Amino acid sequence: MSDAPSQGPVKSMMPKWVRNPQDFVGGIALMAIAAFALWASSDLQGMHGFSFGAGTAPRMFALLLLGLGAAIAVVGLLTEGPHLATYAWRGPLFVSLSILSFAFTIRPLGLVVSAMASFMIAALGTPETRWTETIIVGVCLTAFCSFLFPYALGLPLQLLPRFMIQ
Repeated sequence: MSDAPSQGPVKSMMPKWVRNPQDFVGGIALMAIAAFALWASSDLQGMHGFSFGAGTAPRMFALLLLGLGAAIAVVGLLTEGPHLATYAWRGPLFVSLSILSFAFTIRPLGLVVSAMASFMIAALGTPETRWTETIIVGVCLTAFCSFLFPYALGLPLQLLPRFMIQ
């Protein structure tokens, strides 16, 4: 016997016939994405007989994803596997906020401020962030983007905030 406290049985909200809940739920999620893709591409031309059009590739990939999702869900029914794992929301939340921040601040604040702010917001996505290194990398990436987009690629991006230019 070990001295570690024993954990009680894991309660699952899945029925007993689902032996591998992680694969089963993952397969269902893939099938839902495929169903959405099929619906979204339903008004595009193509994929009727041998006619190819704008809807051919999305429908083919959606059908492939639907089949793979069904296969994964069946594996979840037939094999033993882990229970559903907890999901960490912090990373995706701050990366999404970073993208939104960049989208809303690029025009009024310019590339330099919005890129640096976006990088710092994304860095909040993990508790393991070392801020000194993060600031150094953020400054280097912002400087690189400030030269790449307007000068190397010739994109008409404003570098500084509007109130600093006038």
